[in-house]
Amino acid sequence: MTRHFLEVDDLDAAELALVLDLADRPAPDPVLTGRGMAMIFEKPSNRTRNSTEMAVVQLGGHPVYLQEHEVGMDTRETVEDVARTLAGYHAVIGARVNRHLTVERLAAASSVPVVNLLSDEAHPCQALADLLTIRSRFGGLAGRTVAYVGDANNVFRSLAIGCALAGAAVRVASPPGHAPDDADADRVRSRGGDLTVTSRPEEAVEGADVVYTDVWTSMGQEAEAEARRRTFEGFTVDATLMGRASADAVFLHCLPAHRGEEVAGGVLESPASLVWEQAANRMHAMRGILLFLLGVGR
Repeated sequence: MTRHFLEVDDLDAAELALVLDLADRPAPDPVLTGRGMAMIFEKPSNRTRNSTEMAVVQLGGHPVYLQEHEVGMDTRETVEDVARTLAGYHAVIGARVNRHLTVERLAAASSVPVVNLLSDEAHPCQALADLLTIRSRFGGLAGRTVAYVGDANNVFRSLAIGCALAGAAVRVASPPGHAPDDADADRVRSRGGDLTVTSRPEEAVEGADVVYTDVWTSMGQEAEAEARRRTFEGFTVDATLMGRASADAVFLHCLPAHRGEEVAGGVLESPASLVWEQAANRMHAMRGILLFLLGVGR
């Protein structure tokens, strides 16, 4: 059966642990030798493109980057026809899309694995890198507490699901209207997650092992930027807020960062910040999920 990776809970807890183990392999199996990965990008990216291309190369394969205007999903041809065509050339299809439904349609039509490189609902490859970073620093994930401060967006959703599967507790602090909805909270808890929702950043961060934030205005929301700055006032992760976390707490951010908005520059550049290791782990995490999808270890 063809496996796809559209959200973290497409894996169970044991499979997630296996993917992280595969990501840590210093000499991975060259499972893509003589094969390719098609990468469709409706949205541009720095980390996603570079990490995915290099992961494919490290597995012996050839990445093919496709911009939206070259593919024209549902304009030049249907999403389903794109999937069937690319599956005839490639071992894997990746897609960074505007709407989650697009990756679902690609997966439904594809005979090869489809990887969600980002959608409006999920960012599962980022979550793998986040978990890999936390595990590397603390030696494990179970029993750790991750505090997320800001918009409960696609990055938060995937991170929270991943933490639930890995046994880490999650606290999220968001202003009214930007907290997880009931469906998201139920999904996390149904995966065994310990989730606390608050509107007070101090409450979320108190004693936490990890403090995580993301931009207040995501790609495509630029027209809302000024209104969002007002809404998220008081939600900046600064030295005072980090001081409420545990003594050995680390700071994470999926990048790009807006210094002086969601995070103070001093925190981003502090010894507690693992954001560059986290960014590098995007490549290792991608290698892990590709190995898994192509049958290694299962």
